Amino acid sequence: MNKVLVLAVAILLSSLFATAQTAAGKIPHKVIMQLSSSDTLAWKGLMNNIKNLKAFWGDSVVIEVVAHGPGIGFLMKEKTTQLDRIIDFKSKGVVFAGCENTLLERKISKESIIQEAGFVKSAVVEIILKQEQGWSYIKGGF
Repeated sequence: MNKVLVLAVAILLSSLFATAQTAAGKIPHKVIMQLSSSDTLAWKGLMNNIKNLKAFWGDSVVIEVVAHGPGIGFLMKEKTTQLDRIIDFKSKGVVFAGCENTLLERKISKESIIQEAGFVKSAVVEIILKQEQGWSYIKGGF
């Protein structure tokens, strides 16, 4: 009887451990990326970082890019050099957002922003909220 009980407990613990590992493997990595640079080489570098994250983790990574300050040009129709890559990454689930505070401060209309991008009230607040929810933070640029 003791052997049966020990065996049952061992099987139960093994099952729980395997379930925990499987569940942990399905939890996506969450990355918030800040872009506050007008340097087009920084924009290209940020996009390469996204490419590398997606190549390594595939669908198990969630990425949000928040552009503000001088980095807002990254999302502007007339200034971006990365539209094709933004379209491609958006189709893979990457979220791009412009800071409404920046738009207001710089007198930029929402219509000037590419349609692939959304908006957040404050980029800095968005970054803080994501970090408080366990997201990893990456500063784009040099």
